[in-house]
Amino acid sequence: MVRKIVQWFEQKAFGVCAWWGKSLGIKTTTVRMYFIYLSFFTFGSPIIIYFVMAFILEHKNYFKPFRSRKRKSVWDID
Repeated sequence: MVRKIVQWFEQKAFGVCAWWGKSLGIKTTTVRMYFIYLSFFTFGSPIIIYFVMAFILEHKNYFKPFRSRKRKSVWDID
């Protein structure tokens, strides 16, 4: 039962903590615990930051610059 709840939460929680854990090279659960502790100490203000990061991660293709053609290597200057 607990495993199903954890899987549901990880799928529905936008993947912000997983992205931070992957980027920083630490466990996702550690990032979640720090986020929870920080939320308690700052009276919930990181929740707003979390939703902004979730929005950016969900729409990251719109924030990246459009490139019509990618080079295969640095030396391919055409």
